[in-house]
Amino acid sequence: MSRDFSPAYAGTSLELTATGLACRRSGRLLFSGLGFSLRGGRALVVTGANGAGKSSLLTILRGRLKPAAGTVTLKGAGERTLSETINFVGHREGLKGMLTARENLAFAEKMLGGEGQSPVAALEKLDVAHLVDLPVAYLSAGQRRRVALARLFVAFRPIWLLDEPTSALDAASAALLTRLMREHLARGGMIVAATHQPLGLDGEDVLAIEPPAQTGSHPDSDEDDGEAW
Repeated sequence: MSRDFSPAYAGTSLELTATGLACRRSGRLLFSGLGFSLRGGRALVVTGANGAGKSSLLTILRGRLKPAAGTVTLKGAGERTLSETINFVGHREGLKGMLTARENLAFAEKMLGGEGQSPVAALEKLDVAHLVDLPVAYLSAGQRRRVALARLFVAFRPIWLLDEPTSALDAASAALLTRLMREHLARGGMIVAATHQPLGLDGEDVLAIEPPAQTGSHPDSDEDDGEAW
């Protein structure tokens, strides 16, 4: 039986602020002076060329990478830390191929904790409940993506960090994801999404990362941190 989806932050006023952020990877300055302020019910779309630092920005927001400069603060979360308010889905699905969709989500549910929906109910949200007992190694790329996105529902966290969320999704699945994102924002949640594709959200803010002028820089990419969630 699925549990009720009871957003723990309903009625609160969250505000996520980044000020003067700079990021350096492998000796290369990706960006500097980056900032934004985002309130509950709003989405921030992060754009930029490959290697500009979109994924690195998400990694900084998750607390997995220390910025070279600047600060990230969250107001309105009570005693919760920023990392405890974030649900992240990376451009890699982060699924164990020989585990079923149900088993993968049960593991995520245990790791993330908090109130949420059962694995089956979460898969129903993405229209893949019929795949619940199949090993994810047997699924198509789009199906695996939807199983990964179902992690957003097994544990409610108000801030969704999404790296290329529509990757591998067909038009119908992308439209479904847009509807789910709109519902999350309507409940007072936040979304920060790094993407090359428009998400179709009303009034979304856009943060364009422009590379700083450099000389003799190495064209290594920041876009693959090897983490999916």
